[in-house]
Formats: sequence, structure tokens, C-alpha cells
Amino acid sequence: MTVDDWALALHVLSAFALVSAIVVFWVLIVAARRTDTPEARIRIESVVGVGNAAFGIGSVGTILLGIWLAFSVGGYEIWNGWIVAALVLWAFAMWTGGRTGAAFGRGATKARELLDAGKPGPDGELLALNRTSQGTVMHALTTIAVLLILIDMIWKPGA
Repeated sequence: MTVDDWALALHVLSAFALVSAIVVFWVLIVAARRTDTPEARIRIESVVGVGNAAFGIGSVGTILLGIWLAFSVGGYEIWNGWIVAALVLWAFAMWTGGRTGAAFGRGATKARELLDAGKPGPDGELLALNRTSQGTVMHALTTIAVLLILIDMIWKPGA
């Protein structure tokens, strides 16, 4: 196997990590919608860490290896339309992913505040933060952007 073969294999594995993280976060979004106690919300955070790690590995791996491949593989140039589209969509997905994390992070912060204040029972404000429509919309946009990147990478329109 050549270096480019390895780079392509790791690029695809990174894409799997990114998609896996998106699926994990959808599961967490659904689970958090019914969570109104601080302890239950804090328990979700350990899985959030796994999702964040997968998202980070997938994001960095796809962009770095993708740029490597654009320069290294013959017949492709970084300014090809489908590659530029993937880069723009990747940047958009990273922005919306960050906004998703910030929106749902407010629920985790509120849960810690409630526990520190000695209020372990159900809390309406915590439930509302866990049901954030802004976070759900941002995650839906992240999902759509990554799906469009996958379509772009598979069919390479204009290549």
C-alpha cells in the first residue's frame, strides 16, 4: 500500500468517526428531552465526552487527510469545485457543531448549578434547556452539511 492509500483509508475512517459522533449526539438529544433532574443530565455528560472525541477525531482527520489527498493524488486539485464545496460545507458543519455544543452545554451547566445548590429534584428550567430548539436545529444543520459532504465526496460532481 502507498502513503496515499493509507491516507485515503484513514480519511474514510475519519468520516466514519464524524458520522458516528453525529448519530451519538442525536441519541443524546432524544434522551435529554425527557431529562429534568440534574443527576440524570450529568450522567449524559460521559457519553457527550465520547461523542466529542469522535467528532474531533473525525473533523481533524477528514480535513487534514482530505487536503493531503487533494494535493497528492493525480487528477485532483484543491480548487476543484467539488473539493471547494466540501471545504465550505466542512467549515459550516464545524460552526453549526460548535453552536450545537454551546446550546446543549447550557443544560449541563444548569444541572451542575442545581446539584451545587442542593436541589437534586426535577427542574422545569433544566428540562427547557435540555429541549433547546436552537441546539436541535443547529445539529440538524450539522447533519445535513455532513450528509452533503458525503454525497459530494462519493459522486464528485464536476470531476
